[in-house]
Amino acid sequence: MITISFVRHGESTDNLKAIWAGWKDAPLSNHGIKQAKACGQTFSNYRLASIYSSPLSRAHTTAKAIYDAQADPRPPFIVSPDLREQHFGVAEGEPWTYDSEAQIDLERKVFPVLNGESLNDLELRVNRALEDLIMPWVYSDKSYGKGEGEVHLAVVSHGLCISELISALVKMDANGYGQGEDYRGLVNTAWTRVTVCLKGEEATHTPHALDKNAPLVIRVTQVNQHEHLAGIHTTRNRRISENSSAVVRPNIRSA
Repeated sequence: MITISFVRHGESTDNLKAIWAGWKDAPLSNHGIKQAKACGQTFSNYRLASIYSSPLSRAHTTAKAIYDAQADPRPPFIVSPDLREQHFGVAEGEPWTYDSEAQIDLERKVFPVLNGESLNDLELRVNRALEDLIMPWVYSDKSYGKGEGEVHLAVVSHGLCISELISALVKMDANGYGQGEDYRGLVNTAWTRVTVCLKGEEATHTPHALDKNAPLVIRVTQVNQHEHLAGIHTTRNRRISENSSAVVRPNIRSA
């Protein structure tokens, strides 16, 4: 069994602007740095086997805070471009209401935008990330037969990317567990936790012959956890930042 914590990045300077910010890179705000450090301290209570991060600054800095809080020997720190946020093309950096110059019809939800990604494109990308980064752990002798939390991975990414990652994972469950659920809405540095194991493994945690053809059991055990933010002062004008991934924006799959 493996345990995966999907962590959204801390507040970026762009989070405060109500703009389309996918691949547009922006650093953490001062508040976001505090969030990242608090998140790192929370994860210092867990021994992580590996940390995976988007290369975008807001996620990378958050992941580095988690890494820095780990005890020695620290886990591998791996950056993957497949963990970037959805790319909004020519709408990047523009207000959420932007539509005329880019010929985007937000009301009719016609996407992807010019030079951008649809959610279908993002889904293909996160499936590749799961195949390359996560599934080797599922079928590894190092994790087979282990209990929850013994082999723990942290994936630091972005709101929409994380929702697609989790949705793609639960689709692999042999019994259709959790499919159709909405995993959007993470606040900054909040995390959602998922366990993955081979069917039968979760009952005994006793390794028999490792069968890579065995069906998978996927469970979402915790969602949008952010208790570590309780001691960090939040002002009213940060409402956009902390709710930006939950805002009802267009469902930007291909039309």
